[in-house]
Amino acid sequence: MGEILLHILVPIVIFGFIALFTLFAVYAERKVAGFVQDRLGPMETGKFGLLQTFADILKLLQKELINPAAADKILFAIAPVIIFVAVFIGYSVVPWAPDFLPADTHTGLFFIMAVVSIDALGILMAGWGSNNKYSLLGSIRAIAQMVSYEIPVGLSLIAAVMITQTLNLNEIAINQGVLSTESIHFLGFWDVSEIGGVFAWNIFQAPHLIVVYVIFFVATLAECNRAPFDIPEAESELIGGFHTEYGGIRFAFVFLAEYAMMFLVAMLGVVIFLGGWNTPFPNIGPVQLADWTTGLVWGIFWTLSKTLLIVGVQMWIRWTLPRFRADQLMNLCWKVMIPIAFACMAISGLWRILVMN
Repeated sequence: MGEILLHILVPIVIFGFIALFTLFAVYAERKVAGFVQDRLGPMETGKFGLLQTFADILKLLQKELINPAAADKILFAIAPVIIFVAVFIGYSVVPWAPDFLPADTHTGLFFIMAVVSIDALGILMAGWGSNNKYSLLGSIRAIAQMVSYEIPVGLSLIAAVMITQTLNLNEIAINQGVLSTESIHFLGFWDVSEIGGVFAWNIFQAPHLIVVYVIFFVATLAECNRAPFDIPEAESELIGGFHTEYGGIRFAFVFLAEYAMMFLVAMLGVVIFLGGWNTPFPNIGPVQLADWTTGLVWGIFWTLSKTLLIVGVQMWIRWTLPRFRADQLMNLCWKVMIPIAFACMAISGLWRILVMN
């Protein structure tokens, strides 16, 4: 009975976290936009505009659900749910602290890549089901972009996995700190297994992994349809892209999925490259900073801190860089990122054989 309750409680907690994060992130994004563009964000609704996002959610919940007369009713209705659920399920295998994760599976990384890919199916259903030429064009653009950028994401993750030798996200996180059961070498030559801290993170296990993380970060921006890669929602050309016809709670689900995806890819990058829940502080002689700042509560704190920092960078980029043209977007992916990612994958193989063995 207790196990059944746990299986019910965990998804509810994850959904609650995503909802709270989205409320916070929408407010933060408006404030970041205001700061970057030298203007005010929300100011009037509540102290410092803190209630503005709650007002927006209430507005969406109260709106009537409108089905376009020519739309495919079934596809149109279930597309937002599929888009959200594809991202929501990805949270089930990501570790928050030492051995603290919803499901500890040996193929966690593969599982995330598989379920998040279903997102593209939901977007196609939304565009086609709307029976609107702007929505259809927006969905086709979105899918072309997502399928293209999944390749550098996949290659960068393979390059990291060739170093870590496991697809288990919990094991990947454990092996980046003082709890590691394997020896860790900073840039391949300095044993930092007892020191831990930032020196033990995967991004510093080999010099090329810094480049690999940059590729992963840029490609996941495109996967999330975030600026400067928000071509599918280019309002100057396609109105609102694949969700032009959506309003009310359905639009809220599409919006929820976008912010949930932002946090998920940021957290995945943290787990694979930036130490996961491991502390950035190393053990220095008798001052055992890494040992003191490792544990369940500390793990959740470090995971949240690192992930929110990456989300902040995503927002900063959105309000700083202009939007790419569609041809520039594809050129960057196919002519720059994929060749570099392939090269990094080859280097990972050589590094594992020649340096780490």
